[in-house]
Amino acid sequence: MHERNKGVLMRHSIVFITLLLSLSGCATQYTADYSEKAAQQTNKIEAWQGPVAGAEAVSLITDLVSSADIKVLINEALQNNPGIQQQYVALKTAQVARSSANADRLPSMSAGLSGNRQETSDAQYTGSLDISWELDLWQKLGDNVAAADWAVAASEADVKAVQNELAAQVIRAYVQVSYYQQLIAIEQSRLDLLNNNEELIKQRYRTGLGELEDLDTARTSSASSRADIAAYQQSLGESVRALGVLLGRSQLTINDISLPDSLPDVMLPLPGLPEQNLSQRPDLMAAYANIKTREYETKAAYKALLPSVNLSAALTDIASTPAQALLTNPVWSLLGQITAPLFQGGALRASIDTSELAVLNSWWGYQSTLLTAVQEVEDALSQEQSLTLQSVAINEALANAERSSENYTSKYRQGLADVLDLLTVYQQTYNLKAQLLQLHFNQLSNRIDLGLALGLGVSA
Repeated sequence: MHERNKGVLMRHSIVFITLLLSLSGCATQYTADYSEKAAQQTNKIEAWQGPVAGAEAVSLITDLVSSADIKVLINEALQNNPGIQQQYVALKTAQVARSSANADRLPSMSAGLSGNRQETSDAQYTGSLDISWELDLWQKLGDNVAAADWAVAASEADVKAVQNELAAQVIRAYVQVSYYQQLIAIEQSRLDLLNNNEELIKQRYRTGLGELEDLDTARTSSASSRADIAAYQQSLGESVRALGVLLGRSQLTINDISLPDSLPDVMLPLPGLPEQNLSQRPDLMAAYANIKTREYETKAAYKALLPSVNLSAALTDIASTPAQALLTNPVWSLLGQITAPLFQGGALRASIDTSELAVLNSWWGYQSTLLTAVQEVEDALSQEQSLTLQSVAINEALANAERSSENYTSKYRQGLADVLDLLTVYQQTYNLKAQLLQLHFNQLSNRIDLGLALGLGVSA
């Protein structure tokens, strides 16, 4: 009768403990779902505001420019750039942290061998083997692993973001080098024309058709043009060195770069639906993964309040020699243990509060990234339209200036116009050529920015 009562009491105790643990589990659940809210944000953007006329479907940022030379430079940068190498190391670190978190879910094992010898007795050796395992009843360890998985996903997205940005920087730097080379060519043409004008002024002066002051005016324009060429050459050198840094080279010269005779064409990428474009942006992927990481960390922090169940087994053997003590005839023991936190000075609750604030902070970080992404796409689309309109107007102005330049050259040769009028028309013509080149460069750079804003990346 006594044994039956003990059995009934044991069963009641087990039921009570199980019920208590279940109630504890219900009372320590994390219920917020910021990641679900974040996933719905892009669907609120119905359409892009900017124009897409003339845009083409592009999947990779390297497809924006059909240049084998640029693709070679991009591959070199992805292999040798120090910044991308640091990002690779950060990814490996996150992967190691994930392996460490997963190791807590597996049993741990340790072995030992000790010896003891006294003056009145023979030496004795003790061999032991201990195995311990925490049962993950509440999925706390699983949540830690899930948090580490999402941290790896965030790091992978960061790698993609750096790769995409690096590819865009290489394309932009290549176009910039070409731009300064073309700008120097335009300024050199201006200088050649001004030098020819100096000779023409000298000839007219010798024949009594001009004044000596005209020669000073022409020489002033020539000197100013030479100064501009020197400044552009300096900017060209800086652009080449900046490209070398992106490639991971300590030395790079203009002769090491194969450049076309004109600025390379950059396609206008076609924007799709906002949720399609923004979903492939690595920075948004990383921001979303950060929310998931913090949510799982918060779940694990809540479950730290719950009791934990640990199983341990031990094998022990005592013998007169080390070989015999290596568990040839061991004594084993098995222990199950339930522990629950009672009082830790509010440390666990503080950890929960900290984790929840981290979730909230990552949520607002996602919102900031999303707003920036939308702004970047809209700005690039609007800029494309503005630059197109400006280019049309400047082309028209240049055509008029070139006709005016021809007319004033003819009038000056006939003595019907003075040198100041002629130089003014020449300066206007070449200024418009330089301005048109600047607009073309800005448009190409803007299209690269648009591709980056749309999440265009590089091939794996």
